[in-house]
Amino acid sequence: MFYIVGLGLGDCKDITVKGLEAVKKCERVYLEAYTSILTCGKEALEKFYGRELIVADRDLVEQDADEILRDANKTDVALLVVGDPFGATTHTDLVLRAEEKEIPVQVIHNTSILNAVGCCGLQLYSFGETVSIPYWTENWQPDSFYDKIEKNFLNNWHTLCLLDIKVKEPTLESLTKKKKEYMQPRFMSVSEASQQLLDIIKKRQEGHKNTNITDSSLGVGLARIGSENQKIIVCSLKDISNFDLGGPLHSLIIPAPVLHPLEEEFLKKFKI
Repeated sequence: MFYIVGLGLGDCKDITVKGLEAVKKCERVYLEAYTSILTCGKEALEKFYGRELIVADRDLVEQDADEILRDANKTDVALLVVGDPFGATTHTDLVLRAEEKEIPVQVIHNTSILNAVGCCGLQLYSFGETVSIPYWTENWQPDSFYDKIEKNFLNNWHTLCLLDIKVKEPTLESLTKKKKEYMQPRFMSVSEASQQLLDIIKKRQEGHKNTNITDSSLGVGLARIGSENQKIIVCSLKDISNFDLGGPLHSLIIPAPVLHPLEEEFLKKFKI
């Protein structure tokens, strides 16, 4: 059997009983380590699970998936994923590859940021399309994600913004070399993401384009959701851009312009 096991969002204890039972009986256990991270490290996971973990970086998961699936039709192999197994399309691809090889697959679900954001009080069925905000570079500053936020806003839907992370990302210079060199790990903060949004809004306003979202629009910053030291703040986008929520992982929500009374009441708990 090939197991894809969701680990949840907090620490090593967030794994389900079913997931832990699967991990303990597998011959090989991989830890996917580039689409997200837990607040605890690999060593803490190994100690709690009583198993050695093989770190699966982007190269292994996306370019050498056959190694992960090796002999999974003869023995038990697991891939551990932070959050829920289907939180990233990469894991959908792995399921399809396994089925092509006639390898039985069992998916063991867990909490994902996509539903855990309900902890801020915004109702999950009032969210529109989720967007990803990428790190900008000097020569690459895409802003198409902003159009999706505007569309959600006009439809009176909330927008969950997933923020970029860089784990074992090759440098641009090393892509032309035989030996890869990697960037230092980076995790986008709520302040960085909101500043990029403000830059897009300013640029569009200077180009005489209408923007329904402004620097005074409400934003919800979330950090380390699911952990004991999670943090939530509610204030204007301008204020969020200057606020430090501490360590990763962060997410940003642009709420709908008209909130349900219960949503308004709950958000008051986090206003600064």
